[in-house]
Amino acid sequence: MRKIWSDNLPVAQFRVARPTNQLHKVVEFYRDGVGLKVIGSFEGHSGYDGIMLGLPDASYHLEFTQHVDGSPCPAPTKDNLLVFYFPDKDARDKVVQRLNQMGYEEVAPENPYWKNNGVTIEDPDGWRIVLQNSYT
Repeated sequence: MRKIWSDNLPVAQFRVARPTNQLHKVVEFYRDGVGLKVIGSFEGHSGYDGIMLGLPDASYHLEFTQHVDGSPCPAPTKDNLLVFYFPDKDARDKVVQRLNQMGYEEVAPENPYWKNNGVTIEDPDGWRIVLQNSYT
């Protein structure tokens, strides 16, 4: 049995789910570029294909789905962010370099705070991530 977070929120897992029309590209970005592990997937579930990617213990993970009839999901504002905290700058820079080699370049963050120790990059759908060199 997984450990629950707290008595006030007795859950053992947290998932952020998002549709896309570019499932293959989004999976490449988060799996091959960012380095998240594939922890599950499905095909043809009521017209949906999907994949879950997460950290090694799978307690926190992302799910991306695509419907056969289309799954548009316009990106939100440029300050809606998924932030990855790296205590080691060299490890962070390796991820940035991998994403750069895949064609994903740094973009200017809307909030200048993220420029201090972070690198902001847009995924194939225009959703932004920050690779932050700090641990808080």
